[in-house]
Amino acid sequence: MLSGLAGGELSGVRAGLLVTNPKDVGYLTGFLGGDSWLVVSGRGHVLISDGRFAEELAPLDVSKGGAVRVHIRGGTIVDALAQICTELDLAALGLQGESVTLARRGLIAKALRSGKAGGVKLVETSGVVGALRIIKDAGEVGLIKKAIAVQEAALESALAEAGKIIKKSGKLTEAHFAAMLEYEMKMGGATEASFETIAGAGANGSLPHYRAGKGIIKPGVPLLIDWGAVVGGYHGDMTRVVCWGKWPKAIAEVFAVVERAHVTSAAALRPGVTGKAVDKVARDVIAEAGFGERFSHSLGHGIGLDIHEEPRLSHIGEGQELKAGMVVTVEPGIYLPGVGGVRLEDDYLITEDGCKNLSRLGMGMKWSSR
Repeated sequence: MLSGLAGGELSGVRAGLLVTNPKDVGYLTGFLGGDSWLVVSGRGHVLISDGRFAEELAPLDVSKGGAVRVHIRGGTIVDALAQICTELDLAALGLQGESVTLARRGLIAKALRSGKAGGVKLVETSGVVGALRIIKDAGEVGLIKKAIAVQEAALESALAEAGKIIKKSGKLTEAHFAAMLEYEMKMGGATEASFETIAGAGANGSLPHYRAGKGIIKPGVPLLIDWGAVVGGYHGDMTRVVCWGKWPKAIAEVFAVVERAHVTSAAALRPGVTGKAVDKVARDVIAEAGFGERFSHSLGHGIGLDIHEEPRLSHIGEGQELKAGMVVTVEPGIYLPGVGGVRLEDDYLITEDGCKNLSRLGMGMKWSSR
């Protein structure tokens, strides 16, 4: 990863890039422990960290065959940065504009001015590492697939247990279900949940980013579940709607529309098409069914080390062209205030000639009926 970033403008010149976003540091070095900065330059790459991570970082050091020089700081991280800039004789240092706050930039500038690296010019950059992260290699796709497999198995287990509880007591809270699901993901190999699990029963399902609470799951009450697992730092992200017993007529009606919107828009995923164009495919299906105003968010987004990455499948903006190696969600939804909602989401890899669904779990009404 570092070889590609260090080429071009950073090669053979007195310029470097300071990587402060923990996910970007992890992407470039394999270290996801956080609290560390990476200086990338044509004169060498230095990972600045502290004693808590010394043992973990030792294999990454050039002395052990790694790609970076590990610098375990004794003082502040900005003072260590000034020292590294001096050692590398840098004249310019790029800062990640999306990661460095104004306060942190001020501290960096002050440290550079007060040390021997006072001549370093700070330059704001944006999306330099993100441009690399947007295309996933086989190893990254493999980790996303593992995360998806873990969360799918966890949902099946949680639904089975939920069915037993509902049959025995006639009710189950959203919070209880979410806890069971996150427990099953951890037991299945996830390091954490991708985000706080969404479990909205009945009318709560009309809130796209609802969080599990005291709502009751019982027969005849649909449950919207948006959940994800993290494996090796990479995220999965899926949504299903299930119901024990008879489906409410209104939800059954929109379920069919959302499923059609999902299938139709997923079929449009391929290199060369824009995210905006794919979003429109789903939006048109929903609008033609009379629910256009009830689809209140974008169709999807990229996933990887972050749960929301580029590219965006959105009706807002010009839209980024899709390329092979991108991994995106497709998640159309219809939300009926006071009634409930349906969102159906899977994760897709853009291939050379179309796309591949990385999710294997059922989605249709037959699977969703419990």
